[in-house]
Amino acid sequence: MRKAWLHFKTITKHRHKVIQHCFKAGIPLQGLLHDLSKYSPAEFFVGAKFYQGNRSPNEGERETYGFSSAWMHHKGRNKHHYEYWTDYSPVTRVISPVKMPFNYVVEMFCDRVAASKIYLKDKYNDRSPLEYFLKSKDRRIIHPETSREIEDLLTMLAERGEEYTFAYIRNLVKSGKEKKMQSSKT
Repeated sequence: MRKAWLHFKTITKHRHKVIQHCFKAGIPLQGLLHDLSKYSPAEFFVGAKFYQGNRSPNEGERETYGFSSAWMHHKGRNKHHYEYWTDYSPVTRVISPVKMPFNYVVEMFCDRVAASKIYLKDKYNDRSPLEYFLKSKDRRIIHPETSREIEDLLTMLAERGEEYTFAYIRNLVKSGKEKKMQSSKT
């Protein structure tokens, strides 16, 4: 029961931090809807069982069973995860990454920053989310443009700080430039 309570507190604290970040980024509704599936039985009970406090419980489930049922449930319902954006390609006949809409890249950015803050606590700095992203960059199955966009935002955070980066993102969202950026790249 204690692990369930600690897991609940962690995912709620994370969710509230993402909500704050999404408001700063100009996507408040996405923030309010962020990660609601984590409270579903398919994700919550597994998360409580494998709760560790310093990393995702999905890692513990993966180490035990070789896969994470909670993660598969989660990534299939939350568009801010690049793993959601894969589809069967009629050209190559294999599962391939699809470019994420920019508003979900922004939510992914907010999620990554919040997760780094929650798990690293006082060890967090504005470079932490970028370092985490770069650790597995070569093994990630993500659309190249999506990868570049999230890496650019994380690099901006590392180099210019949170205030500047959120202002930059908010300006893109408010002006509709993210749609222009997407249409000019396709």
